[in-house]
Amino acid sequence: MPAAPRPASGASASQLGWDHLRCPICSQRLQWAQRRLLVCPDGHRFDAAKQGYFNLLTGHGTAFREDTAEMVAARAEFQTAGHYEPLAAAIAAAVRAHLPDRPGPAPLRLVDVGAGTGYYLRRVLTAVTHSPAEAVATDISRYAMRRAAKIEHTIALVWDVWKPLPLAEASIDVVLNVFAPRNGTEFARVVRPGGISVVVTPQPDHLREVAETLGLLGIADGKEAAVAERLGQAFVPVASEEVRSALELTRADALALAVMGPAGHHLDAEALRSRLAEGPDVLRTTAAFRVQVLRRG
Repeated sequence: MPAAPRPASGASASQLGWDHLRCPICSQRLQWAQRRLLVCPDGHRFDAAKQGYFNLLTGHGTAFREDTAEMVAARAEFQTAGHYEPLAAAIAAAVRAHLPDRPGPAPLRLVDVGAGTGYYLRRVLTAVTHSPAEAVATDISRYAMRRAAKIEHTIALVWDVWKPLPLAEASIDVVLNVFAPRNGTEFARVVRPGGISVVVTPQPDHLREVAETLGLLGIADGKEAAVAERLGQAFVPVASEEVRSALELTRADALALAVMGPAGHHLDAEALRSRLAEGPDVLRTTAAFRVQVLRRG
């Protein structure tokens, strides 16, 4: 049975308690009532699903489509194969290089907005193991949060990025935002002064050689400028790095790549499998990303 997130080694309960979680209904502090139950002073209760995540969406929930179980499984398969390992390493290095100072024994607090499987968050947590950490993973897909809930020191929340984040004001040291929508107003509210946002976007030529074959969506120019615009004047750019790597994809890799992204919502997987069977055994392409670090003023 999944339990509450476990504290880092050597951290006390007073240091690690996720006391920055807020009730999505009344905005009061959410506290652990039991190992699988969050409650607020007004009595709003949120039980963990059997897979360990919490669904905080109430009322009408979200208007956005969640990634399906098949899409999330394809993403996990592709990530496990190591194709985006250079990107994961670059994200972890960026966080480590620009880690904000924290007073005394306060834990490092991270939130991964649009976390998916938690692949990148896990790498970041591994990179900062010298400090106690509390991580929050959010995504609208319950299937993704089932996987993120397995990451140590992490609480996984089904949530919509366009709603106010269920986090206290100025309580976050690091926001991760990898291929996900950016709610600049909320990022500015929850990140403390001196904290950072690490934002990853695809470059215009990302996967260009195979995009048409796999039915991938096109990537617009100007994403780097769009990040700064979306996050607003509260954040100041401090670093920007291009990460490029050559990929050699088997047919199974290529199918997973196509299914795991936004195109997976409408892709005919069987038709794509047949089309791939008629082509080469290995598809070669280039992954190209931009990793930006912005600091909260």
